[in-house]
Amino acid sequence: MGNGSVFTAAFLLAVGRAPFDEAGLWFMDPYDPRTYQGTADWIMFIFGIAFVLILGYALKQHALLEGLQEE
Repeated sequence: MGNGSVFTAAFLLAVGRAPFDEAGLWFMDPYDPRTYQGTADWIMFIFGIAFVLILGYALKQHALLEGLQEE
């Protein structure tokens, strides 16, 4: 489990089920941010994109530091 899943679990436990009318478990509902499951999925998508961007930047800086790549 990564930071995104931990944040998602903490967010959903703090907010609870009350603000969501639907659980979002059927067909395309899990990708609708207005549903309980959709909110969890979109948090994970955002953390995934942020992870890839940070990883790419870190790998670029590492390559510069090691002399494997020029600016």
